[in-house]
Amino acid sequence: MVLADKLTKAFPTADGEKRAVDELSFRVGAGEIYGLLGPNGAGKTTTLRMLSGMITPTGGSATLAGFDVAAHPFEVKRILGFLTANTGLYQRLTPRELLTYFAELHGRERREATARADELIDWLDMHEFAHLRCGSLSTGQRQRVNIGRVLIADPPILIMDEPTLGLDVLSNRLILDFIRRAGQDGKTILLSTHYLDEAETLCHRIGFLHHGRLMAEGTLGELRQRTGEQRLSNIFLKLAAEGDGAAVLHRPTGAPVS
Repeated sequence: MVLADKLTKAFPTADGEKRAVDELSFRVGAGEIYGLLGPNGAGKTTTLRMLSGMITPTGGSATLAGFDVAAHPFEVKRILGFLTANTGLYQRLTPRELLTYFAELHGRERREATARADELIDWLDMHEFAHLRCGSLSTGQRQRVNIGRVLIADPPILIMDEPTLGLDVLSNRLILDFIRRAGQDGKTILLSTHYLDEAETLCHRIGFLHHGRLMAEGTLGELRQRTGEQRLSNIFLKLAAEGDGAAVLHRPTGAPVS
């Protein structure tokens, strides 16, 4: 399970500070795919990085499978897979070498690590390029390698930040099938994406983040009832407008309009 409790992150500015995430609370259960949506600058990536332990919160707490992220960073890393659209790979290693290396980092003996790498190469259909250096791979091929890296230790929790950004249709479908299958296997999945059709078809629940705050949360049916809109794109726009209106109402007297 993933639990965010009043999670807050403030960054210093010339005239004080800006809260990128403002007392954000939500939870994601086992086997659930939770979509974290919002406009650019809403605080999605900052939230995911706090949950993964990549950056430290200003306030509040994050818990993964019962482990406090700040207090137990190594335990959290053992149970978490983090997938983004721009995760770096070792350019001079082949996919097979890279996956074997990461399996060994997770404590597997060489023979077991090689077997696990071969298993993932087969499942992700990477035989055609498993012997090529990662630096020569296409965007879609690199993302398949990244999926293998994320799955090498079979983590129960997956955090995905724009995992299909820039992919072709075939690679996109593979990633979505992977996410769907992982949820069916009981993994806890937190997904951030700008592709609303992906969220609409994949996510059990959706949280809408704007100006660092959770504006609305629920199933697609619940969000439809709340907004009176049917399409997720229209729900998105309506909630964004509400969020912008709330920001104007709460702007201090004399503050400039951006």
